[in-house]
Amino acid sequence: MAGFCDYFVIASGNSLRQVSAISLAIQQDLEISKIKSLSKVSANDESGWIALDYASVIAHTFYKPLREFYSLEGLWSDAKKIRLKKPANAKPA
Repeated sequence: MAGFCDYFVIASGNSLRQVSAISLAIQQDLEISKIKSLSKVSANDESGWIALDYASVIAHTFYKPLREFYSLEGLWSDAKKIRLKKPANAKPA
């Protein structure tokens, strides 16, 4: 993909609160496995775009309108894409 990481994970939320919650959940879930982010996220982040740096993986969480505006998928359109499936017990969006 790029010289600075192997994977981008791109997610979006329907509100700024959701964006923060998704990012915090990613951090908390990975910390359980002793994987720590090289960046820290404020629980009050209202930027609409939070990037978590895990060295070989960077997780981007966007507020939906910002995801469409910045279109990272478009910038990296030639990169290999892997779509994750929702867990069977996931609630509909």
